[in-house]
Amino acid sequence: MQTRRQTLKQSAAVATLAAGTALLPTSVLAAFNTAAFEAKGIKDTLKALGINGDPVASSDVTLTAPDIAENGAVVPFALSTKLPDVKELVLMVEKNPNALVAVFNVTPEVEAKFATRSKMGETSDVYAIAVTKDGKALFSKKEVKVTLGGCGG
Repeated sequence: MQTRRQTLKQSAAVATLAAGTALLPTSVLAAFNTAAFEAKGIKDTLKALGINGDPVASSDVTLTAPDIAENGAVVPFALSTKLPDVKELVLMVEKNPNALVAVFNVTPEVEAKFATRSKMGETSDVYAIAVTKDGKALFSKKEVKVTLGGCGG
């Protein structure tokens, strides 16, 4: 069985081949930040994403997650913001082997509201981070308790 990380790496390889044959625009490849997805901790991930300084807690960033995840293999998350000039919404799970779960690019045509699912290996803080065009990072966090592990088994 293939892990999500392995699938992402294979998808990146396929995209590279497709771009080489002009089937896929090369601008799509620029969006995949390998260093950020391979970073181990929150600080390293933020640095790889180009966020300098500490993010600031904000009630303008919304994170929806269960209080208790009965199955850590499939934990639902939703993140959103109504802040102006947001370029990315980032979802991270602090105690996962790789903290970064997803990066959603936001444009004026796209509402800054996303939902996804992720694995969680253990009880951890989960962060939704809104990155503005001027480089500021605002976040919301929530502790999610995991009763049956997802990343580790």
